[in-house]
Amino acid sequence: MKLRTTLEADWLHLTRTTLPALAKDRSWPVSADHCFQRILLDNACGGPWYDHVNGRPAYRHIDADRLVAATRLGNDAAEGTADLHALNRASLAWRGKRRPPTA
Repeated sequence: MKLRTTLEADWLHLTRTTLPALAKDRSWPVSADHCFQRILLDNACGGPWYDHVNGRPAYRHIDADRLVAATRLGNDAAEGTADLHALNRASLAWRGKRRPPTA
């Protein structure tokens, strides 16, 4: 596994630079770095990240495996193999902001 500092640097570049740069062309529902972080961390944790991570900022306190999973989801969204709209809907549903999708 990568060093923690490398994992964090990759995460910050992805969520602060890569994903926001793609947001408009992809018609994503978010464009701010903190929104991408919320979506990806929530999905890596299976619920609101703050229920699973003790401390802020979350990327510094989350376990390495979950940070890798969140980064992988973000990279998949950037590559077009993960649906950011669906990931956002799940995140919002866990937080009580939207109804969960029906099966």
